[in-house]
Amino acid sequence: MDWKNIDTVLLDMDGTLLDLHFDTYFWLEHLPIRYAELHKLKHSEVSQWLHQRIMQEQGTLNWYCLDYWSQALQVDIKALKREIRDRIAFRPHVHDFLAHLKDENIRRVIVTNAHQDSLSLKLEETQLDQLVDNIVCSHDYRVPKEQQAFWQQLQRDEPFDPARTLLVDDSLAVLASAKQYGITHLLSIVQPDSQQPRRDILDFNAIEHFDELIKNR
Repeated sequence: MDWKNIDTVLLDMDGTLLDLHFDTYFWLEHLPIRYAELHKLKHSEVSQWLHQRIMQEQGTLNWYCLDYWSQALQVDIKALKREIRDRIAFRPHVHDFLAHLKDENIRRVIVTNAHQDSLSLKLEETQLDQLVDNIVCSHDYRVPKEQQAFWQQLQRDEPFDPARTLLVDDSLAVLASAKQYGITHLLSIVQPDSQQPRRDILDFNAIEHFDELIKNR
């Protein structure tokens, strides 16, 4: 990466800066168990139905919205997430990478689809907000990163030059949206969840860890 050609780095949070394992574990394991307990149902009856119900909202803002799921499922999603907050963790070499960007006078902006309550919990655990220049949450725009309207509103708040901007995001759909908007430098993450297999990514350049971008530091 030729950092002389980059003024701004836009960074996803979950699966990019933070290990996606927390979220994967919550939605696929912890929530079905606690949902069954709270509603006095058998876990075997809940798991598949809950997964199918969640998948119906993929790609929409509801997919990420804790308020939506709390109402739809009649459980306190925020409280249930706090039960496993010890699983929130950084991905490798994040601190070094963010420090490198600061040394290069490159603006560091987190752009996340995470709901504000989820964001707040993760900031409490990681103090990630102290390591970047700004955090932008798609829920404030009422549109996810998968849609062009997000980037349009982002550029009004963060006047970045798409030709001199790098976006790092584990979501291929988000990267495709950013490419359509005209962001030149795009990177994905091979293994967003440390407990899941590595992915074969064909449509975008991808890294395993951030040290690959600063090896010559």
